[in-house]
Amino acid sequence: MDINDLRSIVTVLAFATFIGIVLWAYSGRRRAAFDEAANLPFNEDETLSPNLSPGAREGRAVPAAQVKGPEGKAS
Repeated sequence: MDINDLRSIVTVLAFATFIGIVLWAYSGRRRAAFDEAANLPFNEDETLSPNLSPGAREGRAVPAAQVKGPEGKAS
């Protein structure tokens, strides 16, 4: 067995792995999990909103640009 045989074996194994991943990704059993993962960026979460101040949960929402920092400057 020379280096070219080893290269051929590795190429065939890599291709078989690629085909396996493609079949796994497009299988019907995984569709629900993938659909849920695809919609994650569109789910709104108030705790991750970058443009509201810490008092937003108490109904005193202030845009982050108006919140004063320790130096008295807007953050």
